[in-house]
Amino acid sequence: MNMKKMKRFLPLYLMMLPGMLYLIINNYIPMAGLQIAFKRYDYSAGIRGSKFVGLKNFEFLFKTKDAFVITRNTLCYNAVFIILGTVLAIAVAIMLNEVTRVWLKKLYQTVILVPFLISMVVVSYLVYAFLSSDAGFINNSILAPLGLEPISWYSTPKYWPVILVIVHLWKDFGYSSILYYATLVGIDRGYFEASAIDGANKWQQIRHITLPCLKPTIITLTLMSIGRIFYSDFGLFFQVPMNSGLLIDVTNTIDTYVYRGLITLNNISMASAAGFYQSIVGFLLVLLANQIVKKVSKDNELF
Repeated sequence: MNMKKMKRFLPLYLMMLPGMLYLIINNYIPMAGLQIAFKRYDYSAGIRGSKFVGLKNFEFLFKTKDAFVITRNTLCYNAVFIILGTVLAIAVAIMLNEVTRVWLKKLYQTVILVPFLISMVVVSYLVYAFLSSDAGFINNSILAPLGLEPISWYSTPKYWPVILVIVHLWKDFGYSSILYYATLVGIDRGYFEASAIDGANKWQQIRHITLPCLKPTIITLTLMSIGRIFYSDFGLFFQVPMNSGLLIDVTNTIDTYVYRGLITLNNISMASAAGFYQSIVGFLLVLLANQIVKKVSKDNELF
């Protein structure tokens, strides 16, 4: 009986095989390198021969004067990204679902997905084209005709929390929108037809049909995002601000701090410790968030 089941599902197992191999090679085998976080890595001795130092490699994250700033920036930016990104992606997915013409729907899907596929290096230069002090579009085509003084964007920190949020939303919302749209396509149209017969308007349909049906997808994507809340998009925070020293207080996150420390000190052990710390905290946050979901709505828990 078991052999019959195996033969029946063999095509599915074969389809799963490349993904499983990728996970094993890319995610599980490198986990052996976690021991570097607890050693003073010696290039000549290798990983096994390096001296064990316990938790000393973690001190640079917690004892530095920048610890509060990089933790605050990482958490606050990601919290804003999760909240605004989810709201924007759902809104765009709902609007996309209301488009009736097939060619127009495909066009919109392509347009909103293109930014997600653009390299962050290219994005950084697009942003520079808008914000450059001398030849930037905003200073020359918007502020100058209005008689306003040009702004030195790359030396004025107060604007960058908004700039980074806008760039992130513009680049990433398209991918999430497609995921939500895929869920919307699977909703039985009979629900909407029945509600229309009962006199429900579009907002009532969204509130009582669309959003409840999107609930599992929202919870799953949010939990995945929470798992990476201690990580940051390195390109967004390092390349888009052009690594400007004047913007360090508002653009420095754990990832950029570790990178700068690695470039300056060439200390692989410290970088490994930071990655290990981020992974453990992210895992614990996912467990905590899932427990909260379980208490609020048991049917929508992730595991």
